[in-house]
Amino acid sequence: MIYLISALAERGHESILVCPPGSGIDTAARSAGIQVQNLFCAGDLDLPFAYRLIQYLQREQPDIVHCHSRRGADMLGGIAASFADIPAVVSRRVDNVEMRLMATLRYRPFKKIIAISETIARVLREHDVDEGRIEVIRSAVDTKQLSNCADCSEVREVFAVPADACVIAAAGQLIPRKGHRYLLQAVAELKETHPKIRLIIFGDGYLNNQLRAQAASLGLGDIAQFPGFRDDLDDFMGCIDIFAHPALAEGLGVATLKAAAAGVPVVGFDAGGLPEAVVDGKTGLLTPAEDVDAFAAALGELIEDEDRRRRMGAAGQQRMQNEFSIDTMADKHVALYESVLNG
Repeated sequence: MIYLISALAERGHESILVCPPGSGIDTAARSAGIQVQNLFCAGDLDLPFAYRLIQYLQREQPDIVHCHSRRGADMLGGIAASFADIPAVVSRRVDNVEMRLMATLRYRPFKKIIAISETIARVLREHDVDEGRIEVIRSAVDTKQLSNCADCSEVREVFAVPADACVIAAAGQLIPRKGHRYLLQAVAELKETHPKIRLIIFGDGYLNNQLRAQAASLGLGDIAQFPGFRDDLDDFMGCIDIFAHPALAEGLGVATLKAAAAGVPVVGFDAGGLPEAVVDGKTGLLTPAEDVDAFAAALGELIEDEDRRRRMGAAGQQRMQNEFSIDTMADKHVALYESVLNG
């Protein structure tokens, strides 16, 4: 959202971000110089939020309302835009299944539903959302920032990683669908034959203690570390040797896009939108979901072949610059807005 609003401003379009006060997006938007209007929202059933949003939209009279799922913003945002008689579109970033009736109610107010991957678009079609209202616009990453890597020797010192180690990293919420348990099992299979590997799992979540305990039980105490959430990960993503993403369900996998943009090959499960983010055999390797042996084998292939890692990283970086840049994403949104406003 920050990328999109900033890019729209560069193209001469004014945007106002409506978000809860004190939220992460609130802080990031203000830091980026974006105009913000704070409205508290407790979720899909927070009808007072919808009323406050209707009042705000009637007062401001924007040309278009762009809602971003979830937590009340899509369903109640669409209702508010309808009552304010302002055309609205919505972005959907998750591939989870919902009841057809709920999907009908959620998306009825919107002129267009923007899916960030073909996988999400397919889920929408399967739930009877009109094909003519679905538009695929993939998420973007800041390829310029991610291609300018920090001093990797300093980064390795921060994480106490030997200079000759092969660093495998993962980033995401520590929740079941991200599949970290399979990654730990795969690394445990590799630790004897590849003693120089190191694993860093970035992120927070309620499985934190459970995953730490699993790592200890697998004998990964000297190999794996859990530094928590890092808001500066983009600055040193390029210092990673292999990015692992064993998610069981994923709308697209923005973390894998960032890794590719930083020139890092990705090993992931062939699930959700990952096949759109990773070109198997070219920018990384995909294995069947939950297949620990296959995942370990894919990691092993890249651990042993530094040249192949370099080629895949370069291919991924080029693909991100060509297909997933902020400029490409912003131009597609502008075209969509114009199509909605022009009927």
